[in-house]
Amino acid sequence: MVLADAKAGTRNEAGILAVLGVLKQALGERFQTGESFRAQHAHTTTYIPSQLPDGVVFAETSEDVRTVVKACAEHKVPVIPFGTGSSLEGQVNAPQGGISIDFSRMNRILEVNAEDLDCTVEPGVTREQLNTYLRDTGLFFPIDPGANASIGGMASTRASGTNAVRYGTMKDNVLSVTVVTANGEEIRTARRAKKSSAGYDLTRLFVGAEGTLGVLTSITLRLQGIPQKIAGGACAFADIKAACDAVIMTIQMGVPVARIELLDAVQMRACNRYSGLTYDEKPTLFLEFHGTDETVALQSAQFAEIAAECGGGEFLWTSNAEERNKLWKARHDAYWACRALAPELAALSTDVCVPISRLAECVAETQADIEAHGLLAPIVGHAGDGNFHVLVLFDETPEGIAMVEDFVTRLNARALAMDGTCTGEHGIGQGKMAFLEQELGGAVDLMRQIKDSLDPDAIFNPGKIFRRH
Repeated sequence: MVLADAKAGTRNEAGILAVLGVLKQALGERFQTGESFRAQHAHTTTYIPSQLPDGVVFAETSEDVRTVVKACAEHKVPVIPFGTGSSLEGQVNAPQGGISIDFSRMNRILEVNAEDLDCTVEPGVTREQLNTYLRDTGLFFPIDPGANASIGGMASTRASGTNAVRYGTMKDNVLSVTVVTANGEEIRTARRAKKSSAGYDLTRLFVGAEGTLGVLTSITLRLQGIPQKIAGGACAFADIKAACDAVIMTIQMGVPVARIELLDAVQMRACNRYSGLTYDEKPTLFLEFHGTDETVALQSAQFAEIAAECGGGEFLWTSNAEERNKLWKARHDAYWACRALAPELAALSTDVCVPISRLAECVAETQADIEAHGLLAPIVGHAGDGNFHVLVLFDETPEGIAMVEDFVTRLNARALAMDGTCTGEHGIGQGKMAFLEQELGGAVDLMRQIKDSLDPDAIFNPGKIFRRH
């Protein structure tokens, strides 16, 4: 199913040839057509084959972006934005060829308004770069997808991560964007005011559009104050249902947890080996609380009571920064820890999200599915949002790929049957187009109408999210 949706499209050879000439003359060394450059900008983190662009522009200004879009619009050639390449569903592939715009040189922090708790950055700024810059202001940007992703890429895929249960996702933390549209014009979708009733919410139209409606050139973000006190820890449970029940009770009781992450027993084994941890290899929750000395102590005690009621072990928590950082470094390295379990195998990372009341049921059924089919597939999740990930390790043979696609189909059917979604944060890309149709039905036709209106020649990241017609 995934490979069927990721097939190459029809190339506009004459248009591509014309654009290559225009951009070479206009941009000089900022435009590269060597195969190594092109291959670096079409790599995928799944078994979807790489589909190379015909050229790569290392944009340095929004004017460079406008130059590319104008040339590609005139000759009807695809434009594919590229941040750091950490997307998981083939979003950076070029199935019809075209021009990749690399934003690594557009990495300036344009403005920080500390009093208003916001900032404006170029799309190539990474989240770690931004938080390093903000440290002396007492502020931070809370969205943490794990990878050191670019802000532009995070906005385009509507990313979230470990802090989303407290601070929301990218859709909640982007105030405004500037974007180059199909006619080469750069528009601004909103001002810096924290709320507005002025017209359509264009900001959220472009946030999550995966580069299919325009190219982002700046993003204005909501910031948060660095907490006075941070405490975190881990708690093991006898089984996955008990761990999920503890998550559900924590959220429903309104405990203001900042992070609450679920790792199953296989994932804990992987993390212990890879990161040098010594935790029990049982389903485990990693948690973090933000606040004052008094509030984090109270919240930790509240969770310890909930864990005990759900049959969990002792909640071992600490406010020591070094110990907390080791814990969360291990969580962020979960992907590599899983790969190290069987380095000879290929890997597919997939995610779904369900209403929090259905989390225990969905995870337990998924774990039973994994066991029934003899798969090696650790589970890890942003459990406070009802969002979890499965990393399936498999032989990259036709039989192995078919087995994985069957599992992903069952996983998505399970989530949709529980009124969930086929992706909580990875996005659709090429990999989940069929599931989007199942999830939203006729609403996808409305998306097509929006696409046709804003991008009539389908130059912006074609072959992603849905088939145009």
